[in-house]
Amino acid sequence: MSKYDRSLPVKSQSSAALIGLLVMIVMMSGWEMYWRSEGSVPSYRNSEGLWAIQRRRIDDGEGDKTVISGSSRMYFNTQLDVWERETGERPIQLALEGTSPVTLMEDLAEDPDFSGTLIVGVAPGLFFSGFEYRGDAFKRFKNESPTQWLGQRISMLVEPYLAFYHFDYSLFTVIKRQPFPAREGHDFEMEVRRLATYEKDRATRMWAKVEEDPEYAKLAQQIWADGFVPIGERDEEWLKESLENRNKQIERAVAATAKLQEKGVEVIFVRSPAEGHYATSEPMYNPRAETWDVLIEKTGALGIHWMDHEELQGYWLPEWSHMSGSEADRFTKALVHVINRERSKRESLSQE
Repeated sequence: MSKYDRSLPVKSQSSAALIGLLVMIVMMSGWEMYWRSEGSVPSYRNSEGLWAIQRRRIDDGEGDKTVISGSSRMYFNTQLDVWERETGERPIQLALEGTSPVTLMEDLAEDPDFSGTLIVGVAPGLFFSGFEYRGDAFKRFKNESPTQWLGQRISMLVEPYLAFYHFDYSLFTVIKRQPFPAREGHDFEMEVRRLATYEKDRATRMWAKVEEDPEYAKLAQQIWADGFVPIGERDEEWLKESLENRNKQIERAVAATAKLQEKGVEVIFVRSPAEGHYATSEPMYNPRAETWDVLIEKTGALGIHWMDHEELQGYWLPEWSHMSGSEADRFTKALVHVINRERSKRESLSQE
């Protein structure tokens, strides 16, 4: 043996593995206990993979069902249990937070397996801008790899049992939101915090902490208002491009609706309540007469706007944009009633 060779000490690999496992269990247990003490509860993760599973149901024999699309207001405010109780059918929940539903409308318009009813939530700042915060979900559905498929199934085995297993509680996410001194010329941007709990079929309910902790709800409000710029401070070039894009999104939605209607799909647009910051910003950037009214007129679809129906008004939105769980129950029941009533009116008019 050369003088440069050094023999390794003889150690039991099984002992090292056991020690490592024990350390991991202790650290994970501590992390779990901490987040449970903060009010966290186990929940399925609202991942692209979970969305893809629900989207795939349409192509696997459930294409005649009611599908809920839109942004986060549609999955907070539309409670699947209540909808099922009122109609006898449990919808497929495909709404995505921070994401315009227009791309999904176009996808379903080209899908020969879809023949049901499409409920389309319209959050003005998203729908009329085409913004897609969760656009990767569309790609995941079309291009999911075997590894991603398997990883999603394994993840779902533990998600209902671990309170810390949430995007908001990953170590680097927690570190990133610490109030460290900002570098010169670098503004600190607050990211959206946890607001909901999810079931296996993406049935969504507001997290109790948002309802019960005023400071946490206030934090969510601050995040929604962060970075807001009054329209009067925008330059002419920005306003021109914004208007062109808004018109483009409307035309995309009109074309997709026409294709859906041609194959017998009923399309229903829904505008949910909002207050606080949104009560100012949404009509400022997307006046109803120039957006919602144009959309409904051009598509000829049934449009349910909360301001037009007393039953859809007066709900509690703890952080201005989404309803508490119990309020969402009431809203869903009222929404089903309004949809059925307005359908009957349209049918009566068409027969005259």
